[in-house]
Amino acid sequence: MAGEPIKPKSAGEVSAAQAAQSGKAGSVPQADTSASDDIAAFVARARAMSPHRTGARGRLVFALDATMSRQPTWDMACALQADMFREAASLGSLDIRLVYYRGFNECRATGWISDSAQLAKLMSKIDCQGGSTQIGKVLSETRREAVASGVRAMVFVGDAMEEQVDDLCARAGELGLLKVPVFMFQEGSDAAAEQAFREIARLTGGAWCRFDPGAAAQLRELLRAAAAYAAGGREALLRLSKTGSGAARLIGQMK
Repeated sequence: MAGEPIKPKSAGEVSAAQAAQSGKAGSVPQADTSASDDIAAFVARARAMSPHRTGARGRLVFALDATMSRQPTWDMACALQADMFREAASLGSLDIRLVYYRGFNECRATGWISDSAQLAKLMSKIDCQGGSTQIGKVLSETRREAVASGVRAMVFVGDAMEEQVDDLCARAGELGLLKVPVFMFQEGSDAAAEQAFREIARLTGGAWCRFDPGAAAQLRELLRAAAAYAAGGREALLRLSKTGSGAARLIGQMK
């Protein structure tokens, strides 16, 4: 089924696939263009695929902790995700890639989805399972997708962090270099999670916000603000901040 979650490929798997493809194609022909021409062509292609170009569809990675304690919030996020599409519709368009982790070493991602009903259907099939956090894998998957096809922002919703903070910061720094802000939405008040989430947001030029457990209205405002940024950039977020509390909280932290 199109859009079904898949396991993100590791760098090794990608390299192996590329090597195999190169073997099939035979020897590489000698380039007949200058280095400056190659660079110009690369820059043109990069600009063409950039999510920040005029008229581009907004692309948002929607990442969720799907470990056992998260079932109530997963259900709430499933109900609220349509608000992201509705907010973006007033600004242009939005594609969302759902990434989640759960259980023993399971981290999966869907393809890009442009329909809220399709995303809700996929999310309704996923049950939360016990396990440790895998935020590092989520950051790495977002970086891979940002390099491959462009990502305007990432949203993460979770309540815990059980990984090496320095490792997460290194991966966050890579997203910062790619100009992909990460919005870390923390449920509850775990101190270790807050420290890590704040630093990830800072390194990427994003924002950290806490919402109360089970507070659908608070999470709705934050998700609407993130969608506005993904669809319309900083200017859209600034406009929304005049009437939306979630947008005001985000724009106040972004660089």
